Amino acid sequence: MPGARRAPRESRARPAAAPAAYPDDDRAEPLDAILLSLLNGLSYGLLLFLLSSGLTLIFSMMGVLNFAHASFYMLGAYFGYMLTRYIGFWPALVVAPLAVGLLGAFIEKHGLRRVHRFGHVPELLFTFGLSFIILEIVQIVWGRAAVPNPVPAALDGSVVFLGVTFSKFRAFMMVVSVLMLGSIYLVLTRTRIGLVIQAALTHPDTVEALGHNVPRVFMLVFGGGSALAGLAGVIGGIAFVTEPGMAASVGSIIFVVTVVGGMGSLGGAFIASLLIGLILTFAVQVDVSLASALGAWGAWITPETFLYSVWSLKISQVAPVLPYLLLVLILIFRPKGLMGTREG
Repeated sequence: MPGARRAPRESRARPAAAPAAYPDDDRAEPLDAILLSLLNGLSYGLLLFLLSSGLTLIFSMMGVLNFAHASFYMLGAYFGYMLTRYIGFWPALVVAPLAVGLLGAFIEKHGLRRVHRFGHVPELLFTFGLSFIILEIVQIVWGRAAVPNPVPAALDGSVVFLGVTFSKFRAFMMVVSVLMLGSIYLVLTRTRIGLVIQAALTHPDTVEALGHNVPRVFMLVFGGGSALAGLAGVIGGIAFVTEPGMAASVGSIIFVVTVVGGMGSLGGAFIASLLIGLILTFAVQVDVSLASALGAWGAWITPETFLYSVWSLKISQVAPVLPYLLLVLILIFRPKGLMGTREG
């Protein structure tokens, strides 16, 4: 992931009376690198939460594990790219997620709802096939190559935070994710529709007997979850790359986040997103292998040692595998996830 560079210091002069207040540059460098990695990990983790929160809402409400969720993320990126060219970034930031949400609501009403009565397997097959349909449509309309999706001028550049320069757009990405987290919490806990949604999760027949249209509530939840994915796509398409393969690159990670956090738990998804974002960010910078670690303790690993290629693998090389290793460990020792509430 793109990082930021260390802010230049204005002067190296140090008053003789207070040397402790001005640490040497050699000592400050590791602290700057740690802070920079922390900010990058948090920004990526918050983007993962913005993306996985919609999937978590859909699963907790409807029991549907939406395999096409990452495809709505991709659509958000392409809609944002297209709309930015005509109406500008800020209107596109609102219109593109709404368009994705409306598309999601339409698909739920006229497609997913019809197969819902046949059980979860048809639902999975429906969303699985839908992801391929969306991918093919994107490739037909926008092509197979990445499209230019630059950072808007207002968010270009960097800000200085505790001595390091950090991308202004990544800071914006973090702010949007935190605001959406607060908004989701307030809607679910402080509004009438939020109470209806929570009640429909556990007692749908009772909610329908009270006069509420439960299928319409399901449609709104699916559309809202799709809109959250679209919002993440508008931002993520600029922060990383807008291409047809972007759905596949994050699709597996958001399922890891959902399972590790706990199926149906927004709080768990938030913690898991930050955890995975930090793991991936810090791991790619660690050039330590089992061979070097054992060598520090006097156990030397040589090229003649059995499975030397495995012993010599650096953590940075296996970093992409670590989230899936965490997933396996969670499934073994805590199948419900960190904060899981749903049994099945």
